[in-house]
Amino acid sequence: MPARCIEIEGIVQGVGFRPFVYHLARHLGITGDVANTGSGVIIHAQGDKTQLGQFVQRLKDDAPPLAHIAKITALEIPFRATTDFTIIASAGGHERSALISPDVAVCGDCLDEMNNPADRRYAHPFINCTNCGPRYTIIADLPYDRTQTTMAGFAMCSDCRKEYSNPTDRRFHAQPIACPVCGPRVALLDSKRQPVEATDAISAARRLLVQGHILAVKGLGGFHLAVDAAHATAVNRLRQRKGREQEKPFALMAASVDEINRFARLTKQEIDLLQSKERPIVLIRQKKTHTISPDVAPLNRYFGVMLPYTPLHHLLLKSPVPVLVMTSANASGEPLVIDNNDAFERLKGIADFFLVHDRDILIGCDDSLVRCASPKPFFLRRARGYVPVPVFLTTKSPPTLGLGALLKNTICLTKGDRVFISQHIGDLENLGTLTFFTKTIEHLSRILEIAPEIVGFDLHPDYVSTRHANTLTYMTRVPVQHHHAHIVSCMAENHLAGPVIGLAFDGTGLGDDDTAWGGEVLIVHPETFERAAHMAYLPMPGSNSAILEPWRMGVSALIDTYGHLDSVQLPFLDAISSEKLSVVAQMVKTGLNSPLTSSIGRLFDAVAALCGLKQVINFEGQAAMLLEHAADENETGFYNYEWRNQGPIQILPGPMIAGVVGDLQNHVPVPIIAARFHNTLIRLLGDVTSQISKTTQIKQVALSGGVFQNLRLLDGMVAALSSKGLDVFTHSQVPPNDGGLCLGQAIAAAAMVTKGLAPTS
Repeated sequence: MPARCIEIEGIVQGVGFRPFVYHLARHLGITGDVANTGSGVIIHAQGDKTQLGQFVQRLKDDAPPLAHIAKITALEIPFRATTDFTIIASAGGHERSALISPDVAVCGDCLDEMNNPADRRYAHPFINCTNCGPRYTIIADLPYDRTQTTMAGFAMCSDCRKEYSNPTDRRFHAQPIACPVCGPRVALLDSKRQPVEATDAISAARRLLVQGHILAVKGLGGFHLAVDAAHATAVNRLRQRKGREQEKPFALMAASVDEINRFARLTKQEIDLLQSKERPIVLIRQKKTHTISPDVAPLNRYFGVMLPYTPLHHLLLKSPVPVLVMTSANASGEPLVIDNNDAFERLKGIADFFLVHDRDILIGCDDSLVRCASPKPFFLRRARGYVPVPVFLTTKSPPTLGLGALLKNTICLTKGDRVFISQHIGDLENLGTLTFFTKTIEHLSRILEIAPEIVGFDLHPDYVSTRHANTLTYMTRVPVQHHHAHIVSCMAENHLAGPVIGLAFDGTGLGDDDTAWGGEVLIVHPETFERAAHMAYLPMPGSNSAILEPWRMGVSALIDTYGHLDSVQLPFLDAISSEKLSVVAQMVKTGLNSPLTSSIGRLFDAVAALCGLKQVINFEGQAAMLLEHAADENETGFYNYEWRNQGPIQILPGPMIAGVVGDLQNHVPVPIIAARFHNTLIRLLGDVTSQISKTTQIKQVALSGGVFQNLRLLDGMVAALSSKGLDVFTHSQVPPNDGGLCLGQAIAAAAMVTKGLAPTS
C-alpha cells in the first residue's frame, strides 16, 4: 500500500489543523498520524493511490478558515503496519518556521453559544475556539502552547479541559479556551479605580455610554476610548480631552451591516471586508443625512467603520448604543495603551470609566485601516487581523531587518522567502513610541527565531530609525533611498523581478542629491534605481514650517510661476500679513532656509492653500486630503501641462498653477478647480510614463507612496496607464504610505548585499 510523508508549512498551528487532518483521514480511510513540528505540520499517510490523491488535494481545498498553507511537500516513504489514524505529540528536529495566526474576529459558532441562555458560555465576553479569538497579541514564544501565552495564569476547569483534549471538539488545543468558571473576567471601574456596583459590568457600561460618558474599553490588542456616536456633546468632549485635532476623523464600531447602512453607502467590496475574519476599519462614503454626530468626521466624505470583532464588543454594542466611536486609547502622538495600570495613569482626565479585564495583552496591535479601490483594496494601516501573516516572495534572501521611516513606522524581518511585517508602530517622535519600536523588533525576532544579518534603513540621518540602525554594528548596515524602497515594496508584494517604471509620490524623502524628493518616476531594480523624471524643484520656505503651513508652498508656487507676487490677486494672500508675505517671498528668492523639493505632496499643499482650503494643518497630509474630498466627481476638465526633456525629465508645476490661479480669478468653484488639478496630474503623469516606457521598452509600472492613498488619483492613474498598454501594479498587502517602506528597505538592502552593491558604512 502506498505511503507518504506530507510536510505542510504555513499557518497550521493553533487553527484546528490537526483535528481537520484527523477527521479527513478517517473519512477517506487513510491510516497514519499527524504532529506539529517547528516548521508546521507533518503527516504520515497510508492508503490506496486514489485515497492519497484526494487526501492531499483536500488538505489544500478544505483547510480550516484560519489556516494558510504556504507549501506542501509529499514524499514516498516505506509502508508500515498501522490500522488507525492518530494525533501524536509534537515532533522535534525541524527549524522553527511555523507561522503564527493573527488575532481573528469571534466566529459565528461562538456567537451562537454566547447568545444562547442555555449554553454554559452564555454572555461570556471571552468565548473563542480554534476558528477565532486572540493569537498574536497573547503569544510570548513558540511553540504555540497555553503556557507560552498570557492565558498561562488561568487554570482550565474540568469542562474546558475535556473540550481541549478531545480531537472531535472544535476547541481541541484552542490555547485561549475559557469559560465563566475559569476566566478571564471583566470589571467596570471609575476613574479612581473604584468598582462600579453592578450585577453585569457590560450592561452598566452601556448605560454609562447612553448618558454621554467616555469609557476606556480593553479589547484584543489594546484599549479603545468609546462614546455614543450619536451623542454630540460626548464626541466633542472626547475630542477635547484626547487632544484630537478638530478635523481628524474618529473610527466607528457598529453592531451590524444594517446599522452601517443607516449612515453610510456600502458597496459589496466594503461589506465583504467589514464581515471578513480580519474585521478592519473600512473607509465608507457617508450618506447625506444620518444621526451620527458631525464631529465624528468633520469636513470628510467618509467614515472609518468596523464591525465588532471580540465577544465583549458584541455584548457592548447591543441596544440602545448600536454605534460607538471606538478610537485608539492614547493621548495624541503616544503609543496605544495595553496595560490596566498604564490605562489609569495615561488616560487620567480622558476616560470617566474603565471597562477592563484580567487577560494581559503582550504586544499592542492597533486596528487595521483599509480603503477600497479598483481593482483591489489597499491598507492605510496594517495591524490587527493581518499581522504577523507574511508577504511571500518568489526568491529567498538573507535574514534582514527593515527599520521603516519616521512616520507611520513599521519594521520587518525576512526569513527565506517570507517577510514578516510588524503591526503599525506609529510616528517615532516620543520616548513611548521609540520603546514600542524596540520592543516590537525584539518580540518579532524572538517568536520568529530570526537573527538578522543585514539592516536596511532610510538615508535621512535624523530619523530615529536611522539612528537606531547605527547602533546595530553587528549587522551589515545598508542605507536605502526612500523612494527606491517604496517601489521595491510594491515590486516585492507583486512578485516583480524588475526592471519596472516606479511612480513614487509622497510628502518627502531624502534624495541622493540631498534635496527633498517626492514626485519621482524611477527605473527600478531591487538593488538599483535611476531617476527618469521628477517634478521640478520648488523651494520650501522655512523648511519643515512649509509642511505645517501650506500657504508657504502656495507662495513658493506663485513665485515659481510668475516670478513675483505683485500682480497676483487671490483671497488667500489677503489673509496673510504683508510682513509674513515679504519675509517668505525673500526666502524663496534667496534660498535662505528654503530647501528644494520635488514633492507632489507639497504641490497638493500649494494648490489647497491657493484654493483657501487650508493654510495651517493640524496633522500630516491634511491639506491634500481636503483637496481630494473637495474635488467634483463629475468634472472632466484639465489644465495645460509641460515638461522638459533634459537629463531626468523635469515636470513643470507652473502651467498647472497658472491654470488654478486663472480659475480662481474667474471665480470658478473650488470643487471644479480641485477636480481639474487631479485630472491634470493623471494626464500629465500618464503621458510622461508612456514616453519613458517607449524609450526603455519597460511595460511594468509600480505605484507607491503616500499620495496614492488619494483614491481619485490612484484610480485615475491605473486607468490612464492601463489605457496606454502598460501593466500597472499597486499595493494590497502593505500600505502605499511609509507603513510599507520597511518591506522595500529589507528587500533592497538584501539585494544590494547579495550583488555586492551595498554602500559601505
